Amino acid sequence: MATPVLHRTEHTRVVSAPARALYGLVADVTLWPAVFGPSVHVQHLERSEDRETFEIWAQVNGNVAHWTSRRLLDPARLYVSFRQERPFAPLTSMGGGWLFRPLPDGRTEVVLRHRFSVADDAPDAVAGLLAALDHNSGEELAALARVAELGHPVEDVVFSFTDVVPLRNSPQAAYDFVNRADLWAERLPHVSRVRLTEDVPGVQHLEMDTVTADGSAHTTRSVRICRAPSWIAYKQHVLPRLLTGHSGLWTFTDGPDGPVATARHTVAIDPSAVDEIVGEGATLADARRFVRDALGRNSMTTMTHAAAHAEEPGTVPMS
Repeated sequence: MATPVLHRTEHTRVVSAPARALYGLVADVTLWPAVFGPSVHVQHLERSEDRETFEIWAQVNGNVAHWTSRRLLDPARLYVSFRQERPFAPLTSMGGGWLFRPLPDGRTEVVLRHRFSVADDAPDAVAGLLAALDHNSGEELAALARVAELGHPVEDVVFSFTDVVPLRNSPQAAYDFVNRADLWAERLPHVSRVRLTEDVPGVQHLEMDTVTADGSAHTTRSVRICRAPSWIAYKQHVLPRLLTGHSGLWTFTDGPDGPVATARHTVAIDPSAVDEIVGEGATLADARRFVRDALGRNSMTTMTHAAAHAEEPGTVPMS
């Protein structure tokens, strides 16, 4: 059997931000779906101080791909290495690393390297993967620069929050309510229009119009990963003006005090939109409260209706 050809790529960008701040953004993979455009959802399998294994769903050449990655974190060297444990076809291997080189003027050169091999080294497959790496790597480096160059601590503009609703019946019926987003315009007061497609089982594309408490309307588009009966993750691609990133996770579990539905949001705020959306003179703290209230209100409404639907006589889980 011929030795697989190892293809290598390198993408770089000089960013006007300290190397350690940039390293921190890359090292915390839980932030990726809100920061990096291609990333949809990340779920840890193992995690320690200097190494981790996680599943990741990301858009590659217009489709949602899924793989498992193992990473080594080296804060002293400002280096993160990664290797896919179960690459998605046609890959037979994929690995690489992030390197952050401090420059004398306070800026940082960010280097993102990939090395990969493809089954039978098929030319079309290699070309497609090179194109995907060029596109996604460029987007990821630009996103790092966009967040790090805002001039604010990362935790002031990228943050997460969670809401929980108890369920009286099986979590699966509540899961089904959230999974059937095509019915939300009939079931939820803040949703006026929905368009849902699911060409690949478990991968949904959702477009909807929602109305906020002040009466303003927003159109959002999301990709959702549905894993019955436990969780639904989503990534918004068309966002309200105040946000540059928004990802979320619905989970439906049996807790120590009974079944619960949980909604977790991770968002990135655009500081340039704070005065316009929140009010003149508003601070980032005001913006975080505004976003937390608006998104939390909608997700609590959805979970409350899901809980009530699960209690209706004759409700039968469909997943």
